[in-house]
Amino acid sequence: MQEIWSNFGASMRNLNPWTVLFALVCGLLMGVLVAMTYKLCYRGVLYSPNFAMTLVMLTLITTPVVMCIKSDIALSMGMVGALSIVRFRTAVKEAMDTAYMFWALTMGILLGAGLYPQALIVGLGIAAILFFMTFVHFTNKSAYLLVVHYDEAAEGDIQQLLRATVRQRRLRSKTVTRASAEMTVEVRLDDRQSLVSQVLSIEGVYDATLVACQTEAGA
Repeated sequence: MQEIWSNFGASMRNLNPWTVLFALVCGLLMGVLVAMTYKLCYRGVLYSPNFAMTLVMLTLITTPVVMCIKSDIALSMGMVGALSIVRFRTAVKEAMDTAYMFWALTMGILLGAGLYPQALIVGLGIAAILFFMTFVHFTNKSAYLLVVHYDEAAEGDIQQLLRATVRQRRLRSKTVTRASAEMTVEVRLDDRQSLVSQVLSIEGVYDATLVACQTEAGA
């Protein structure tokens, strides 16, 4: 018992509350930077605020953990062993989400190790690169499935509209019955609301539905 209290007292003497508080504040700021970059650069179907909050928490949690183990080899090995048996059952839906998680962990590791200038440079640099790749149209336009239910006589007008407004398109399926026809076209575009309105304005079109889809380029 005496040894336990002795180790506890030594730990408290080496603990600097202001250093811990400063590291946590920096972790919060860096976590918010990662989360805001994720929100502004997100180009998927459903944005998840919970995942953005998770990125902030990952940075905050990693920072004190690294502060505790950076000077104790035995504690470091024990922490690695404990983390190796933890199983995370939450599935990551997109590859970029994994990259954001590694970014948040990296920020926590750098801040926990006391490398504040490096953390600032890495955080701002990665954010600038992501903004550049997103807003210079480095990525392809969003892919959608346009499902049109129409009278067969209106097909010519629909095709003419698609040729005039959509540069990237591909016919996925077409169903014709005695009463009507249905056509599914994969399109890549930015202004999705305008296309649906224009299709519905064609005489003979009963309804038009635009569904977001995730496909590889050229698939």
